[in-house]
Amino acid sequence: MENVLEIDGLTKVYPGGKRAVDALSLHVRAGEIYGFIGHNGAGKSTTIRSVCGVQGFDEGVIRVDGHDVAREPLMAKRAMAYLPDNPEPYPFMTGAQFVTLTADLYGVPTAQREERAKRYASLFGMSESMGELIGAYSHGMKQKTALIAALVHQPRLMVLDEPFVGLDPEASFHLKAVMRELCGEGCAIFFSTHVLEVAEKLCDRVGIIRRGRLIAEGTPEEIGGGRTLEEVFMEETQQDGGTRDA
Repeated sequence: MENVLEIDGLTKVYPGGKRAVDALSLHVRAGEIYGFIGHNGAGKSTTIRSVCGVQGFDEGVIRVDGHDVAREPLMAKRAMAYLPDNPEPYPFMTGAQFVTLTADLYGVPTAQREERAKRYASLFGMSESMGELIGAYSHGMKQKTALIAALVHQPRLMVLDEPFVGLDPEASFHLKAVMRELCGEGCAIFFSTHVLEVAEKLCDRVGIIRRGRLIAEGTPEEIGGGRTLEEVFMEETQQDGGTRDA
């Protein structure tokens, strides 16, 4: 299958000389769920923000569905959906208005947007809350609303930063099912997580990042080599110690 996400030699250096991401290369194929794991400060969020065009980078090339993120930002963004780790949809809108705005931006036909919005709102337990102002939502409700908006246009690539944090068990269960369903339709999913049991059970491939470099990549079984991902992750964390996420 073709690559939906291609990262080639990504490097990001912050003021002061900190190299948050260092010559990182990876790809995610159509129909694949790729888990991106590493301790705080390893470079996960920096990589994700670079992929989504939220911030620039110093070296390398990122392509989404064949479109260069730096040279064709609008085309690249039209092919993807991004769920940040702490989504803050417009507080002055209702959940339904925010989803409609997103559908408008992506040109989703009325019949399709209404069917998808209704389905995902029901699935994530938000049907009765979509008419309320987002400013009154809890963190979990904001996350569900942002997720519904991300799903309404059926992107080629979904980029999710810690998507299971803040979700209740039922919503997490449904999100995993939706991720698998989308991949069955040719979508690619790239997500970071600290929930290693989820990565182990859900992901087709996993990449471990340490100090901005990809140090291991493969199926959970290949990465673990007879150990769990949690055991591998703990070994890496103990080597580096805790630092701020980047």
